Amino acid sequence: MLERCGVERLEDFYADVPASLRLGREYDLPDSMSEDEVRAYFENLASRNTPMVCFAGAGFYDHYAPAAVSYILSRSEFLTAYTPYQPEISQGTLRYIFEFQTMMCTLTGLDVSNASMYDSSTALAEAMMMSVAHARKRTRVLVSATVNPASREVMATYALYHGIRLDTIPEKEGVTDLEAMRAMLADGDVAGVVIASQNFYGILEDLTGVADSVHSSKALLVLTAPASSLAVIRTPGEWGADIAAGEAQSLGMPLGFGGPGLGYMCCTQALLRKLPGRIVGETADASGRKAYVLTLQAREQHIRRDKATSNICSNQGLMSLYAAVYLSLMGPEGMAEANRLGCDGAHALAKGLCETGLFEMKYPGAPYLNEFALKCRDAESLDRFMELCVSGNILPGVRLDGETLLVAVTERRTLAEIDLVINKAVLASGSGINTKES
Repeated sequence: MLERCGVERLEDFYADVPASLRLGREYDLPDSMSEDEVRAYFENLASRNTPMVCFAGAGFYDHYAPAAVSYILSRSEFLTAYTPYQPEISQGTLRYIFEFQTMMCTLTGLDVSNASMYDSSTALAEAMMMSVAHARKRTRVLVSATVNPASREVMATYALYHGIRLDTIPEKEGVTDLEAMRAMLADGDVAGVVIASQNFYGILEDLTGVADSVHSSKALLVLTAPASSLAVIRTPGEWGADIAAGEAQSLGMPLGFGGPGLGYMCCTQALLRKLPGRIVGETADASGRKAYVLTLQAREQHIRRDKATSNICSNQGLMSLYAAVYLSLMGPEGMAEANRLGCDGAHALAKGLCETGLFEMKYPGAPYLNEFALKCRDAESLDRFMELCVSGNILPGVRLDGETLLVAVTERRTLAEIDLVINKAVLASGSGINTKES
């Protein structure tokens, strides 16, 4: 191999790499192990993890998934159906992409869905660029301050290198300041507006009239919300959105110490040609049998990269399959039940925590589904509450600042676990021990 490459030593391949950047020693590789030894090694590593009862959310949620999901995912006709470019040997892959697209259109109330987004942050960034591509000469996009901060940071990075001006619509009492949005629209040059219908604080925003304001400025409206919530809240289509983009991890996908996620993106029929990624369609083969094909994919993503509408081509296939299987097993009734249980649990926990005197609602009166923000009476008390919970293997939420805690409740959280968190708040408040705990 060295001879065919025209070099004498392996090191010659790295002659252009400065010596200061080279390792300068042998690789520190462990000795080989048998299969049983490798399994024991990783089981030992796994045993060092401490499972925690999860009340944290902020974009990723601890949802239940039917046991059949993992079994169906492992079936060869889906998992190893190869690439969708060759339909004669990839019907399994094409079928589940088609079903995923169909289900996401149902959840969002929009006409078309793709199946190529990595996570909510990149999906929203792609939606931002899609808005600019559609507007042609306008390069300004407005994003609400109540959209997940992590997604806004990714959008800002994309905007910086694509010549897009990304301006933030301020929040007012935990929701988008719509008067400020209208004033910013009046300044002109706006290609798109990005708002969360279920926002970062868990609040369900009232977006009445927003689509009319955005469209009168000849801009596109992009709405985002966790995919699971779309089964019960007003859909982006019902709000008049042009694009829906967000995170589908809430469709039963395990948290996995941070991933993987799955971004979704849907749009109206008019924007079909601007949609990045792949679109699978249903047709018939030469014998008249039902078949699935790769109907549309922007070719410039491969052959005209500098003019591409998107650089995301990877399909996130396994996660799309996961979502399709999960949704097919849960059905509308199962999705509604999961949301009802999470909503009931969230309201019970919020009420119980506020009754301890340690917390109050950060945004009292704001409607929420399964996630809410609390304000603690002081930072030291919140420190004490968090320590008590973590020592009891409970992750009580995501701390947003010194006195604010964002709490999420899914259908997996039991009444006993909710009571336990409330009791920790009683202990942290110094008002004595709750009778349930004693």
